[in-house]
Amino acid sequence: MNESYLNTTLELIKTGHWLTDSVSKELKEYDIYEPQFNVLRILKGAKRTPLSVNTILDRMLQKSSNVTRIIDKLESKGLVERTLCPKDRRKMDIILTSKGSDLLKILNKKVKKFHHSLENNLNQKELETLYSLIIKFKGEE
Repeated sequence: MNESYLNTTLELIKTGHWLTDSVSKELKEYDIYEPQFNVLRILKGAKRTPLSVNTILDRMLQKSSNVTRIIDKLESKGLVERTLCPKDRRKMDIILTSKGSDLLKILNKKVKKFHHSLENNLNQKELETLYSLIIKFKGEE
């Protein structure tokens, strides 16, 4: 296999993990980690429409078999609420609580500040080129 391909693939993987770990470090003081933050944002985007665990999993940036455990932790902190789905008693409906919404406002500011510190590392043309190359690499062009 081509060495440049392997090096590039490895660097993409390391960069993805670095971004996830960095966001988690920003949120650590609130005892929230990136996957939990992702779930909170998904629920906020649902605008008080209850979502199932499977719907949340489908919308996650990083698919996680631990999504039920993530929701358990968020529920124990009072950030989400889980109720039995009235249409299908085998499913649970999950919504963001007002406490979760309030915390998410704070977390979004912290994450935005983190990304702002990186934003100027590449100019607009470089960002567009990098984006195009990533899409091309994934075969989505």
